[in-house]
Amino acid sequence: MLKVGIIGATGYVGAEILRLLSTRKDIEITTIVSNSFVGQPYSSVYPSLRGVFDMPCDELDIDKVAQKADFFITALPHGVSNDVIPSLLEKGKRVIDHSADFRFRDVAVYEKWYKAVHPAPQLINQAVYGLPELYRDKIKAARLVADPGCYPTCSILGILPALKEKLVSTKGIIIDATSGVSGAGRKSELSYAFCELDENFKAYGVSNHRHTPEIEQELSLIAGEEVLVSFTPHLAPIKRGMLATSYLNLAKDGVTTQDVHDLYEEFYKDEPFIRVLPVGQLPETKYVAGSNYIDISVVVEQRLNRLIVVSALDNLGKGSASQAIQALNLMAGLDETEGLLTPALYL
Repeated sequence: MLKVGIIGATGYVGAEILRLLSTRKDIEITTIVSNSFVGQPYSSVYPSLRGVFDMPCDELDIDKVAQKADFFITALPHGVSNDVIPSLLEKGKRVIDHSADFRFRDVAVYEKWYKAVHPAPQLINQAVYGLPELYRDKIKAARLVADPGCYPTCSILGILPALKEKLVSTKGIIIDATSGVSGAGRKSELSYAFCELDENFKAYGVSNHRHTPEIEQELSLIAGEEVLVSFTPHLAPIKRGMLATSYLNLAKDGVTTQDVHDLYEEFYKDEPFIRVLPVGQLPETKYVAGSNYIDISVVVEQRLNRLIVVSALDNLGKGSASQAIQALNLMAGLDETEGLLTPALYL
């Protein structure tokens, strides 16, 4: 039985991890940490889990909680890693982290975009970027996995085949993406209040969103040269779901939608959670909400010789929590798809 602890368990990502793991027969959740709800049953925070998962929340005492599990999933804000992750690793634990602290290869890039001194730069070289479709073998052996951001996952997987196969130029890439409100986390700020969000749609973080360098880092590694992107995120009045539309200039003339579709189908044929939709069908957030799937569609706009890629996932699923569980399965030597083949909620 795999013993797993979750630190930062009462945020939306933590709640989704609990929902997905609570009924697994091969995994035992042995500690859940939330300083805001110490001693309270988890089901009092999320009553949907009453009778399913009633364990009380522990306080963040690393010496105590480290004795309870072998694998830890941390869902904490960036910048607090120095208090948690190095201690867990020193105690021989394996960690999947949801903050941005270990996603970057270059500490200077992190410090520039997050405007903070990196809390544990000595661990950067140990961390593996937790996108299984790119780093599956490294994740299996990793001690520390950095779960990717939701926007980067949606964008990178949409662009990956075209860039890898040099079908498109590395210049002039535009990504226009939209997220559900749960992507902002469980908070009470005015901008996320019902009356501010309902029947509203807005852009934010224009030209300076922190996921931009994460996308650029991975696309540059894929292309073998520097890739800069114009990335604009938007907030939609939905709870969960994400859709990205990426615009890429084709590297040669005469490429058809069917050509690109065939390339994507072949490229992703062995990926269990990537669904390349038939020509003429486009992704929708309802098709992926509550799941670990990402749906991708491609269209060639021939008059501009441009490839348009539309990709959709659940920002709480493949964009964070269920992707972490996919990594956990790999690290533990389990079937990668275990507990994750549930279809989307749709309604």
